[in-house]
Amino acid sequence: MSDQNNSGSDRPNFLQVLKSILAGLFGVQSHANRERDFNKGNPGDYIGVYVILVLGLVIGVFVVVKMVLSAAGS
Repeated sequence: MSDQNNSGSDRPNFLQVLKSILAGLFGVQSHANRERDFNKGNPGDYIGVYVILVLGLVIGVFVVVKMVLSAAGS
């Protein structure tokens, strides 16, 4: 039972989750970080941050395309 209590304190924080997701997207994730993510990470944390990053990317591309199209139409 003490292992369960200690494993919660070793959970990756938000910045570590963000770094892991960005490193995974670029394909440069280290083996040690990947092991930490699978052993101590909560899947919901990674899914939530990933969804936010993807939505930000889609919105960013949409805004850039709108700006380019409006500039081309002027």
